[in-house]
Amino acid sequence: MRSFSYVAQDARNKQVKGVINADNEQEFLKKIKEKGLYVKDYRESESDNSRSMYKFNTKELAFCCRQLSAMLTSGLTLVKAIDILTKEQEKEKARAIWQDIYENVQKGESFSSALEAHAGSFPDFLISMVGAGESSGSLDVVMQRMANHYNEENKLHNIIKSAMTYPMILAVLCVVITIFMFTFIMPTFIDMYDDKSKMPALTKALAAISDFLKTKWYILVIIVVALFFGITYALKTPKLRLKFDRLLVKGPMWGPLITKIYTGRFSRTLSSLYSSGIPMVECLERSSSVLGNLYVDEKFEDVVDEVKQGETLSAAITRTELFEPMFCSIIYVGEESGALDSILEKTSEYYEEESQSAVQRLVGLIEPVMLIFMAVIIGLVVAGVYPALYGSFESIENE
Repeated sequence: MRSFSYVAQDARNKQVKGVINADNEQEFLKKIKEKGLYVKDYRESESDNSRSMYKFNTKELAFCCRQLSAMLTSGLTLVKAIDILTKEQEKEKARAIWQDIYENVQKGESFSSALEAHAGSFPDFLISMVGAGESSGSLDVVMQRMANHYNEENKLHNIIKSAMTYPMILAVLCVVITIFMFTFIMPTFIDMYDDKSKMPALTKALAAISDFLKTKWYILVIIVVALFFGITYALKTPKLRLKFDRLLVKGPMWGPLITKIYTGRFSRTLSSLYSSGIPMVECLERSSSVLGNLYVDEKFEDVVDEVKQGETLSAAITRTELFEPMFCSIIYVGEESGALDSILEKTSEYYEEESQSAVQRLVGLIEPVMLIFMAVIIGLVVAGVYPALYGSFESIENE
């Protein structure tokens, strides 16, 4: 499906701008005509796929799901609910996507199929849940679950953002102080030496760094930019990304904290999918993909294969050695009691609280490292300039 941006006039000669998704130019012109608009100018977007146009964040997804759930529960038809939701969108691109969904559903297409046409804008997890809700006839309940799901996701994102604010400020402060000391403080004390050859080894090293930052700073900028793009590119290669993702989970200090965050997201997603009547194999595939970790995905390929062969979920997950033994035991109890969905829901609430605490502790590991780094830099500068300062005091006393 392609996207066309247009400028048109309505029946009142008012200028209208927007975006319409269509398979081809003829369909686009037909949709424009159905809207009662006269096209003045239009062009196809640079991307030939409307999916790349706009991606809904967790806050927007929570709002849309909550609104749809409330309207469907109150007795409104799905078409009317989507129409109202389309008018409530503040962003033009978001409104264009919902308008396209509204038109497709009005023509008789299923809601999940209409969402799937914009798979880049909506997560696969939501599309699967909507499909399950349509099949079971409980779309309003599913929308409420999705609203709660994305609301919790948004909460976690906000906690991470607020927790990272201080470390980011501290990191910027570290860089600024380092540059200031080497470009302004160090040169002043280095000039106190009449004979540069008699400078101590540490002072000579710091003087070289200072001179480099003052005269060849652009080389450092090039190195930093090259490292950034190099690491970004390297993480896109499957082998290196797999090693990096494994390090995230198996790291000595951060590994257990990352695992708690993953456990919370996995249990909540699995609970939502399983309680909606989706088969367990598909639940596992969707739940692991939500985590966005290649190492976890690789482990869950074995879990899915074992479950297909008749192995219990608790036994298969235990062999991955990804989750805490308590979580595996809880799944075992849920399987034995036949209440896996309700137990997973309660477990997800517990691990979500643990995830929030884990984020705080994870950020707490970063702060002392940065403070130590600042202390080391200041200590080195002081140690480097002290001989010059001491020598100047001696010369003053001799005079």
